[in-house]
Amino acid sequence: MTPPTAISSSVRRALLGGISAALLLGATPLAALAQAWPSKPVRIVVNFPPGSSPDVLARAVSQPLQQALGQPVIIENRAGASGMIGAEAVAKSVADGHTLLMTAGSAITTNPFIYASIPYDTEKDLTPVAAVARIVLFLEAKASLPVKDAKEFLAYLKAHPGKLSYASAGNATGLHLAGEMLKSQAGVYALHVPYRGSAPALQDLLAGQVDFFFDPGIGLTHVRAGKLRLLAVAGMSRSAAFPEVPTLDEVGLKGFDAGQTHGFYAPAGTPAPVVERLNREINLILAMPAVKTQIETIGAEATPLSVQQFTTVMADDSKRYGAIIKERNIKAD
Repeated sequence: MTPPTAISSSVRRALLGGISAALLLGATPLAALAQAWPSKPVRIVVNFPPGSSPDVLARAVSQPLQQALGQPVIIENRAGASGMIGAEAVAKSVADGHTLLMTAGSAITTNPFIYASIPYDTEKDLTPVAAVARIVLFLEAKASLPVKDAKEFLAYLKAHPGKLSYASAGNATGLHLAGEMLKSQAGVYALHVPYRGSAPALQDLLAGQVDFFFDPGIGLTHVRAGKLRLLAVAGMSRSAAFPEVPTLDEVGLKGFDAGQTHGFYAPAGTPAPVVERLNREINLILAMPAVKTQIETIGAEATPLSVQQFTTVMADDSKRYGAIIKERNIKAD
């Protein structure tokens, strides 16, 4: 019998070659998939109108993403039904990585609680891909309100139950939920005045028709001009744009967080290597100074996260918003 040490070099090479080939065959499907994708233009469905925060964020990311992927990246706005029209379109698309959803966090975290039924399952039909930005709300009051800071505002609100009103972008929107969170945690009452969008709500605040407003960032130019009074940040950390302004948590409303994370999703079943590459590319894009600046123009903060971190953030937001929706019995119109 030939001892092992006597195996010829040619036989050894043949054996090693066979093992290497077997290993390569096992790895080929995933490697080939990652290399082959994308094979055509990537479509980003934004489920809110042009000019909305999800639209601004999608456009900030799309051009560098196109360069990274080597394929055109096309943005398609499919707004309506609180984001459900666009989300349904993506949920029912082919799960090959060529169709993505860019959505406001509310379409994922609040819609399942405020609508009796929705045409897809946010957990089963959509796969989290990458967070883009945390949208922070800013508590603002009309300039004529006799308060100079958040503590005075809360005291004034408590001393005048039912006398003040707050505007929102519509019933069951994030701005409405923020107002209800304030009323619940502070033990106060104010009249909710819903509008068809945040822009008309802001206009009536500027005109003095309502007293305060949770601003998604569109009123900050008026704050800087002295036309509105910025009282607090409705999140767990101060805004880099207004570092001197405290959070509501700091002034006594512990744990107050009305923020939403906007991000990308794909149809369930999208191959893991594709999701992982998208997550990696988008996180690199979010570190680009020009992209960070674009995100900051709407008062938001870039949030590069792993897929698991993104999933956890959204689950925490869903739990928090679900609780306030149930407590205040909030329903969609």
